[in-house]
Amino acid sequence: MSTLKFCRGCNNVLFPTEDKENKVLLHTCRNCNHEERADTNVVYRNKLHHSVQRRTRELENVAADPTLPRTKSVRCSQCNHGEAVFFKATAKGEEGSALNFVCCNLTCGNRWRE
Repeated sequence: MSTLKFCRGCNNVLFPTEDKENKVLLHTCRNCNHEERADTNVVYRNKLHHSVQRRTRELENVAADPTLPRTKSVRCSQCNHGEAVFFKATAKGEEGSALNFVCCNLTCGNRWRE
């Protein structure tokens, strides 16, 4: 994992640069021009982590989203409501995408996949 690096000479932040001649990634100080060879070729990594509570809250709001397509050709197995929103999504660890349905009965919110 990439972390901030600091100059050994003046303690300023080192920024990623490249040595085009040798095709090597460096970390360079903009203050004193100190250079260090990078340990890894990763310059930046953005990891997104969502809590289970946040993902559940987002899924609950799906039924109220007016931009999602709706269908009346399915019935909810929990409340027998005849309308659901649907969208394609890939489940974690699965290949390909599946059709996901969310019951439009706001007191139900049942979710299922086909």
